[in-house]
Amino acid sequence: MSNPTDSVKAFFTALNVPAAAYLAGNLPTRSPIDGSTLALVHTTPLADVPNAIARAHAAQQAWRSVPAPQRGELVRLLGETLRTHKQALGTLVSLEAGKVLSEGLGEVQEMIDICDFAVGLSRQLYGLTIASERPGHRMMETWHPLGVVGVITAFNFPVAVWAWNAALALVCGDTVVWKPSEKTPLCALAVQAIFDQACKRFGADRTADLSQLLIGHADVGQALVEHPQVALVSATGSTRMGQAVGPRVAARFGRSLLELGGNNAIIVAPSADLDMAVRAVAFAAAGTAGQRCTTARRLIVHADVHADLVARLTRAFASFTIASPLEDGTLVGPLIDQAAFDGMQAALQQAREQGGVVTGGERVLQDRYPDAYYVRPALVQMPAQTAVVRHETFAPILYVMQYTDLQEAIAMNNAVPQGLSSSIFTTDVREAELFMSAAGSDCGIANVNIGTSGAEIGGAFGGEKQTGGGRESGSDAWKSYMRRATNTVNYSRELPLAQGVRFELG
Repeated sequence: MSNPTDSVKAFFTALNVPAAAYLAGNLPTRSPIDGSTLALVHTTPLADVPNAIARAHAAQQAWRSVPAPQRGELVRLLGETLRTHKQALGTLVSLEAGKVLSEGLGEVQEMIDICDFAVGLSRQLYGLTIASERPGHRMMETWHPLGVVGVITAFNFPVAVWAWNAALALVCGDTVVWKPSEKTPLCALAVQAIFDQACKRFGADRTADLSQLLIGHADVGQALVEHPQVALVSATGSTRMGQAVGPRVAARFGRSLLELGGNNAIIVAPSADLDMAVRAVAFAAAGTAGQRCTTARRLIVHADVHADLVARLTRAFASFTIASPLEDGTLVGPLIDQAAFDGMQAALQQAREQGGVVTGGERVLQDRYPDAYYVRPALVQMPAQTAVVRHETFAPILYVMQYTDLQEAIAMNNAVPQGLSSSIFTTDVREAELFMSAAGSDCGIANVNIGTSGAEIGGAFGGEKQTGGGRESGSDAWKSYMRRATNTVNYSRELPLAQGVRFELG
């Protein structure tokens, strides 16, 4: 792999990104595929962060008055431009984040999908008409643009999460300041250039400074989080990161939208279609090399089907094609870096100490890629839901446990600090409905007969407890990016007070 790769050079040339922006900087960006350095990206000086936010704030003062359907037109053009560059951007995601190519392309498709969703939304930012108790009065609610939206994204979805936020924020009349992961800055440079192309088509004079890009480390993110002109901070990352971000935003009475850790479980009931369950569990546990917030990390299996399912999964895990994510047929690519590998090995050692039987989990392809970290996904049979099982390790480890009663399984599903995604495999409608009920899964996502990962943009995405409580993407997640006003209009010639209060002047 060259430095940078020919495909990166060609893509950035097509996007009119100056070579100095990715060849002469101070931040090396490394490909997890082979450990080579792809580029040297310029970081944003800390002193420039307030200036970027000020530009976004000034731009928002004008953008908020552009009619929402016109704002939607910009997002439509963004979706069109993404379609043009889908193959190149998807390949860049694979190069920089290590995803298999179909997942890299799928992530760009997710960006296109949220643009389509947001375009329709631009004509549906509905409020309510509310019955007033006072004669001659009308009550209603209206929704207004919020302001500057700060977006902090993680390496594992280096482009889609920005789009989830930006597409909605833009149609809602907001501007965006983006701090991507320092592990995937090339993807951010490319997306910013694609957005600039859409803006040029829309009219550069009306779109200047709508999106700002801040590349750097935690200090740059902290400056974004603490700035008083950032109305909403949407942050995706670890629970530890959220524990730092949330209080800082709250201290200045800003809003935060947190998408944090997930320790997701799949319950397999006696009536489950095991052929379907094996396929779903395999992808949920090993897709993206276990580096999704929705990755299945716990498998809770009824005792009657436990032996059969474990045998099938053992064969499935052994069959995974582990190779460069750019090669056809690869199912499992590399971990992002050595720290991820070390964390995985530490967790497996703890599992052994807590009574677990580990199959897989070893490093592979070391001779071919000595500076990269490919691993075989690990299947770990556990005697109980021990401490290591309740902790999220961002790697392909699937802990398998047994249950005999569905209430017990639901209790196990809920007995972790995180509450993002969950699913049950069953053909019993009573079990399915119980799992989705108030007495069932406590997660923001509760599925039946599909895995824990691969959410569509039409539904609101997010979770409860230490997952942060935020919601992005579909449904009414747009309301996070706007402020609500309640309006009362008196069209009578009287001035009655609510609740029968009397205040008569002499």
